[in-house]
Amino acid sequence: MTNLPEFKNPIVEQRADPWIYKHTDGYYYFTASVPEYDRLDVRRSQTIQGLADAPAVTVWRKPDQGPLSNLIWAPELHYINEKWYIYFAAADVPEPVNGTFNHRMYVIETDAANPLEGQWVEKGQIVTAWESFALDATTFQHNGTLYYVWAQRDYDIPGNSNLYISEMENPWTLTGKQTMLTKPELDWEVIGFLVNEGPAVLKRNGKIFITYSASATDENYCMGLLTADENSDLLDINSWHKSTQPVFTSAAENGQYGPGHNSFTRTEDDQHDVLVYHGRNYTEITGDPLYDPNRHTRAQVITWNEDGTPNFGKPVPDAGFVRS
Repeated sequence: MTNLPEFKNPIVEQRADPWIYKHTDGYYYFTASVPEYDRLDVRRSQTIQGLADAPAVTVWRKPDQGPLSNLIWAPELHYINEKWYIYFAAADVPEPVNGTFNHRMYVIETDAANPLEGQWVEKGQIVTAWESFALDATTFQHNGTLYYVWAQRDYDIPGNSNLYISEMENPWTLTGKQTMLTKPELDWEVIGFLVNEGPAVLKRNGKIFITYSASATDENYCMGLLTADENSDLLDINSWHKSTQPVFTSAAENGQYGPGHNSFTRTEDDQHDVLVYHGRNYTEITGDPLYDPNRHTRAQVITWNEDGTPNFGKPVPDAGFVRS
């Protein structure tokens, strides 16, 4: 096997829920949750590693009051029909309501070639079939159809959030039925909190893979995997196979804890898929781990199993890490 590309981790410090998108203009675009949870920043670089030093441009800032005035979480930057969209979650109050935070999902749009220079327009809330805590939206196109995958609470199902999929009429409107793909039910999905969130889509080898994150945002945070055949009905729950074990977990031997909320990109030479994720390098957290700022963006190359499924391996050590 040839030597795989390696990255000096962390890529960007204090950036959780990382999203890296490789565009046709030769740039990698990066956005993520900032520790203040008050704005949407975007940066770009011609290399993944270069994102560390690329200037962050604030393209949107939360208002002081109203439905988008608190806890701006998990932005993703997508290029759809020659326009840029940032999907994100925002709440109207900073504290939980009925046991979960009060987020809803929103999207902004620009038609600028360079999204760092664009005038962004609010397209409003992504309205789902019912009103409840909702976040972590991602989109993907397949066979000419635009799909939306997200996490949302159903008050009839125990836990914080399940994952759903729907077709989209346009980049800000869902259409047709909305199918639940997975709910937190396995032992590794229900530690601390019952959570399925942070979906990310990877299409390879005749399959569509959706990774997601589970459990509380401490060292128990980990990734699961859903798999469907590319020719199946993606809105049919029977098309999807759910992994019984997590596919990416803490690795104490490498000083990595709570890896998750990932995205996917490609290496500069377009020869390898890259897993982008956040994690911490310690477990001693004071207070709610949600407000500990040191979930850093990390990246590593994915390998592939003989059956065509991704092998994520273990979170690699940070640069300079010395095993004790």
